[in-house]
Amino acid sequence: MTVELNGKPVEWHGLKILSFGAGMQSTALALMSCENAWAVSKGRPVQYPEVPIYDLVIFCDLGFEPPWVKKQADFVRDACETAGIRYKQLNTPLYQDLMRNFGKKRVVSIPWWTLGDDGHKSRMPRNCTIDYKVKQISKFIRWEVLGYKKGQRLRDEDKKAHEMHMGFSFEEKRRCKESPNPMFVNRFPLVDMELVRADNYAYIKDVWGLDTKASACAFCPFHKNYFFKYLKENEPEVYRQLLGVDELLCDNNPKPPMDSDLFISRSRKRLEDLTDEDCCDAECFEYHSQQVWNGF
Repeated sequence: MTVELNGKPVEWHGLKILSFGAGMQSTALALMSCENAWAVSKGRPVQYPEVPIYDLVIFCDLGFEPPWVKKQADFVRDACETAGIRYKQLNTPLYQDLMRNFGKKRVVSIPWWTLGDDGHKSRMPRNCTIDYKVKQISKFIRWEVLGYKKGQRLRDEDKKAHEMHMGFSFEEKRRCKESPNPMFVNRFPLVDMELVRADNYAYIKDVWGLDTKASACAFCPFHKNYFFKYLKENEPEVYRQLLGVDELLCDNNPKPPMDSDLFISRSRKRLEDLTDEDCCDAECFEYHSQQVWNGF
């Protein structure tokens, strides 16, 4: 089918997009795609047939990630530019919105750990990924890439026509879900290739020489306590900034109000109160007979 895209007639096959989080799994997918692009340019067969040459690699900068995330994102951006793959960074200010509005008006639900006055423990719902990543990527594709106008209905040729690739590794296959978005079909190449996190780390390190860690906001409540200890000992400025988020949760009640205290740490302690014993929970995997911390 020939359609008009951004004012030009093209043979339509649907877009293949990588939702790039700049962690080790999506970094592996992006770099495999770059290798495939170089192979095709030289008339050679691709090495990773499950990984397409992406039409777009798209990264959402949430405003406060650990320093290695920017390093990994910049590395992939440079590789994509060399391979001729379009790379786009969206600035989606989760951190800025949180610091500006928490305690003053309703903000997106982040899965903070809760502790009620009666001792009841729970966790807040998680909507941050949907609101600050999934929806923002969808809007960008619809308005900026496909050229839709306000109020325009989805064209038939765009219904479930585009692939959204995600960096879930094989041990995370339970997370693989169909996309509710009418434009996208979700794809999980690492699951198809049965590659676990350690495999992705080894590929990036051995082939590209890049030491990678997991990607998430610095204030993500799913971090192990070791993550906070690592920042305190190795990234003091980042840790100081993180304490500001913790103080915000301590000093303010969310809107609407709650009868529970909110915590970043799963131990339901303020970060400054975590002990060395609390922080003996680092998740590691083996690489060349050495234990490597996964960054989470």
